[in-house]
Amino acid sequence: MAFGHNGSTQLGAKYNHLNDIDYFGNNMLHLAAELSPYKQLSRVSGAALQMQRELQWFKEVEKFIPPKHRESRNNNGKTPQALFTEEHKDLVKEGEKWMKDTAQSCMLVATLIATFTFAAAFILPGGNNNDTGIPIFLHTTAFLVFIISDALSLFSSSTSVLIVSGILTSRYAEQDFLVSLHRRLIIGLATLFFSVATMMVAFGATLFLVLHHRAQWVAIQITLLGSVPVCLLYRSFPYWLTW
Repeated sequence: MAFGHNGSTQLGAKYNHLNDIDYFGNNMLHLAAELSPYKQLSRVSGAALQMQRELQWFKEVEKFIPPKHRESRNNNGKTPQALFTEEHKDLVKEGEKWMKDTAQSCMLVATLIATFTFAAAFILPGGNNNDTGIPIFLHTTAFLVFIISDALSLFSSSTSVLIVSGILTSRYAEQDFLVSLHRRLIIGLATLFFSVATMMVAFGATLFLVLHHRAQWVAIQITLLGSVPVCLLYRSFPYWLTW
């Protein structure tokens, strides 16, 4: 009989054929350990996420396999786990490169945001009172919005830097692609997205403080336009970020 990655229906009702062995000594878990065809892999964007899908499939099949078959060897003397490692060694390397490239890009953007928001905290819109040193717009709502959003952007971008730096220093073991690396990347991207959003809020609040006396309509229009990059950034994120 034929097994394969499309054999999920064979794992269904009544668990038929779980003990079957093919001509080469492979049980169902051996066949689940084989690398998926390129057409199926290409449905998922990114080598690291492809590796995660492969691990998820292997672990799911493993749940249905009798314990004695999990360590059984085929005619080549390979257990299902050993076969999985051999079949996916190139994908692990590609996943490591993809993950590091993504993490480095995120770190660069997050570092720039942290730098700008840190500097903005000392260059306040409107300046300070020369006599007291107190910010001129201290008691306005827009100034409060600016301070809070700038601080949130700084904290979230700094968090993103720390998280993605952990990705760069990971060991990139096969099992790390199942949960650990994926979770770190999601948190790193989510905090980066939040830092961009709050940075745009701080930018809009600054414009409103500077222009609301003379050209309030301009400040409102530009502030609304500031939401466009945030929306585009959200839509550009891979679908798995919203899981």
